[in-house]
Amino acid sequence: MITVEEETYILSQAYVPEHIVSLMVLLSKGEPFLIEDYLCYVKDNWLIFIGYPLAQNTSLEKIENILKGTIARFQPEYVWYIGQSVPPSLSRSCTERESDQYYKLDLQSLVIKKDLMRMVQKVKKELTLERSRTMNKEHEGLIKECVKREKPNPWIKAHFLSMPDYIKGSQSAVVLNARNRNGQLSGFYVVELGAKTFATYVVGSHSKKYYVPHASDLLFFEMINLTRDHGKYIINLGLGVNEGIRRFKEKWGGVPYLNYEFCECFYGTTRTVSLIKALEGKL
Repeated sequence: MITVEEETYILSQAYVPEHIVSLMVLLSKGEPFLIEDYLCYVKDNWLIFIGYPLAQNTSLEKIENILKGTIARFQPEYVWYIGQSVPPSLSRSCTERESDQYYKLDLQSLVIKKDLMRMVQKVKKELTLERSRTMNKEHEGLIKECVKREKPNPWIKAHFLSMPDYIKGSQSAVVLNARNRNGQLSGFYVVELGAKTFATYVVGSHSKKYYVPHASDLLFFEMINLTRDHGKYIINLGLGVNEGIRRFKEKWGGVPYLNYEFCECFYGTTRTVSLIKALEGKL
């Protein structure tokens, strides 16, 4: 477990969402540990190791040595590694692998295009914005609608479905709502404000049932305002995921800035579960 002082240090040095302890604990249900300059989350027979060092300056050899020591300490059957690159010893035993890039938005250099601002001003006449700390049945319905419509991969699906429980337990997450003229929920964003220097876009969704064109653009603009209101000038926009999502982030000025590598390893005798089942509490 980590101390209050350690968490304060972690949040001051954080530069990826996985460094936000409260976010990861609520989503993974794991116990956090700070090992030298690395975070990991442990529960039952699994380990999530965050290979992004808080001090940022390190070598792949050092990451590998700390990872080996961490595995020896906790003796997990399942290891999920997330970092800028995968250590060679782990890479050889990966059972699942994923590569992507983190996107960020720098608000200090941001110049929003005029046509984009005209679009935002137009949709503002159709929608009312709210900042909230709660989710209700409307949000759960919209999440289910989105999952059914988009058919995301199992990881993103589990991420979406975990949002109501995450918001219920978080002290630093904000829900941005966009409601139509009848008060119905047209879309929402979840933004995490726990890190000292940046805000994190967690998830967003829009309704087809109560669809208003460009509701997502208005919510994105409100996320920018929320971030500035909290004295932060960087938004971590999450991963690229697919071409459509990348285009949307780039339209607003988001740029790729950090490699993301995911590796799953299994050290038991019979592989029966995945990270998705672990996060759903099905181990």
